[in-house]
Amino acid sequence: MTGLPALTDSELKLEGRIALLTFRRDDMRNALTGTRLADEIYETLEWANTGAEVSALILTGAGAAFSAGGNVKTMRERAIASSPAELEQYYRRGIQRIPLAMEASEVALIAAVNGPAIGAGFDLASMCDIRIGSTHAQFGETFINLGLMAGDGGGWFLQRLVGPQRAAELTLTGRMVKADEARDIGILLEVTEPDRLLPRAMEIAAQIAAKPPLAVRYAKRALRLARRQGLEEHLEACASFQAALQKTEDHLEALAAFFDKRNGEYRGR
Repeated sequence: MTGLPALTDSELKLEGRIALLTFRRDDMRNALTGTRLADEIYETLEWANTGAEVSALILTGAGAAFSAGGNVKTMRERAIASSPAELEQYYRRGIQRIPLAMEASEVALIAAVNGPAIGAGFDLASMCDIRIGSTHAQFGETFINLGLMAGDGGGWFLQRLVGPQRAAELTLTGRMVKADEARDIGILLEVTEPDRLLPRAMEIAAQIAAKPPLAVRYAKRALRLARRQGLEEHLEACASFQAALQKTEDHLEALAAFFDKRNGEYRGR
């Protein structure tokens, strides 16, 4: 696996099989546009997929916000200066790389939501497999309040997260959801005190990272495929994946560890 990508608006750390990406543009509330954060999220996802050394990637924000999404200050300038065709390409070649890379990720994605996740910031959290929020977390699918809709595919993820009816209500009202309600309606798995947010996210990531690495990746791939496959097609994929895993060294080590009543030592082979 190559070295860590060179980042300027975020910080990436690797601890064992757990990667932690922290957004560090608190001056712009970790906006995904008007900063390098969108590019750096994409670069980090590409990096994590290049080898089997990473099993879990945590995304979090430094400062008050998880991410304010789009930079509202530049929206007017972009709307005035650009044609519809130019704006269409702006989305396709820009922010839309993120949902495609998130959906293609073979590592577990955990959002540790430290504060408000607004617009595309909410969508980014929705693209993760697991979301832990602090008591300061808030969520808003607020595009409608600015006469817009989610250009990053947020509706595709949100309906799968909370169901069509709740997704419609959140999308069409643009209202804010606080941490406890977010947990109750399925946006968040858990709510923690602020000082417990990252430790708890690391605990969950460590549980995942302790498992056989290739099994984690195949299981993640199967979960992704299940969202769009019929049962027969999915069973075909499962048979292929399971056959491949049963020929790995880690499977034999997991069996040995089970019978020896010890923790397995896995190498991703």
